[in-house]
Amino acid sequence: MISIQSTEQLTGVRISADYWDLDELINAIYKVTGDENKYYDYQGPRLRILSVCYKLRHAMLGEHHLEFVSNGLNKSVLTQHELIFPNKNVYFSTEILWPEIIFSAIALNDFIELHQKLNNASIWNHEIAIIRKFQAAIAECLEQEVSDEDYVVFLRMLHAKNPLTFRFATQYVDVLNLEYIELSKEERQAHLAAFAVRLMVEDHEYVALKSHLMEAAMATKQALHDIQIQLNYPEEILW
Repeated sequence: MISIQSTEQLTGVRISADYWDLDELINAIYKVTGDENKYYDYQGPRLRILSVCYKLRHAMLGEHHLEFVSNGLNKSVLTQHELIFPNKNVYFSTEILWPEIIFSAIALNDFIELHQKLNNASIWNHEIAIIRKFQAAIAECLEQEVSDEDYVVFLRMLHAKNPLTFRFATQYVDVLNLEYIELSKEERQAHLAAFAVRLMVEDHEYVALKSHLMEAAMATKQALHDIQIQLNYPEEILW
């Protein structure tokens, strides 16, 4: 089971799961997002999603946090079956910034639709079901942190826009990540819903950034998602 909870300072979410659940999720995402040449106009979003997978993969290696979670075994069961066995399982966990994980959840909608169309995937497709459960856990966590009205607005926009991340300038996610980190805990609580909406609305800040990036892409003959912008993340983040 994958658990997603807000961090103490509302900086992001903590994703926790056992080794096999994380492995299953990562492999499902790899399969649905395809290789780097499959969905060219979605390469930026694909790389952002894979960066989340990268953190999850390193969490599986024990490089982030370990948690011990009850597995339901009690003394009575162990005695009945004459077993000596721990009553807790190891969960691996890592943190992801709120704008980053919301964008990943949004972008996965596009890849699920592309996967269904181009691969004739069933609505009961195993990989899609795994990803949908992951998205649902993110959405449930977001719902707990924003007002009912703001959450309804977010869902309406999510359902109204299609595709959601076609040729998206994913450098904007970095802009939002850094802007969000600078907020206090109280400001994060007040503005989290607005950050979620900004990932779907091409406001003047996004349009200006994408225009600048497009000019640079044309001048250097690089892909939009390959253009680097000067942004520095703090060495340590207070989660």
